Amino acid sequence: QVQLVESGGGLVQPGGSLRLSCAASGRFFSINTMGWYRQAPGKEREMVADITRWGRTTHADSVKGRFTISRDNAKNTVYLQMNSLKPEDTAIYYCNAISQISRTSPSFLSWGQGTQVTVSS
Repeated sequence: QVQLVESGGGLVQPGGSLRLSCAASGRFFSINTMGWYRQAPGKEREMVADITRWGRTTHADSVKGRFTISRDNAKNTVYLQMNSLKPEDTAIYYCNAISQISRTSPSFLSWGQGTQVTVSS
């Protein structure tokens, strides 16, 4: 299984930037799609962005033009560059990964523990 560890969260003023990282470790044959989700208090978890192992990305409309997802396959790490942050971006950010332990095994979805992002003056 894959273990995911997020880092880079914190407190930032509106208009500021943060870069989240999520490193994958453990036993796996391949990691396919990796993504970032977020959950604000009292709200459901929502997709922020995801990226395939070949680099195809999807970004939620609410973050397009402000957030950019990327990954380093050699390091099994996915990043989320967040610019022009707004108070409504405040949430716990989780990364996830779809992996396989062999070429023919079913895919498995793993989640990280989350990192808090707070946008406030």
